Amino acid sequence: MSSTALPSAIRTFIDATNSADSEAFVAAFTADARLNDWGREFHGHDGIRDWDRTDNIGVQSRFELLGLEPGDDPDTYVVNLRVSGNGYNGTGPMVFRLRDGLIADLRIG
Repeated sequence: MSSTALPSAIRTFIDATNSADSEAFVAAFTADARLNDWGREFHGHDGIRDWDRTDNIGVQSRFELLGLEPGDDPDTYVVNLRVSGNGYNGTGPMVFRLRDGLIADLRIG
C-alpha cells in the first residue's frame, strides 16, 4: 500500500460498512454527493441511503483495504478494496473525490 494517509471520510466509509452502521455510512457523504456504481447513478443522502440498502450494508458487505493511491485530481483517491458479503464479491478500485472532509463523488467500476 502507498504511504498516502487514508482520509477520515474513506475510513468511515469502510468502518461503517464493516460495522453495519448505515447512519455513519451516509454521514460520510456530502448532502449533494454522487455515487456511480458501474453506470448506475445515486444522488444525495437519499440516493446514497438507497444504494447502501440494496448494494452495501443491506447485503452484508465487508470491505478490506488493499491499497490507496492519490488520484489525478486534487482531493481524489483511488482505493482498492476486497469486497465480500451477499452481493458483489471481488476486488477493484473505487475513485473517491472529497470536499470539506466528506465524500462528494464516488465512482465504482
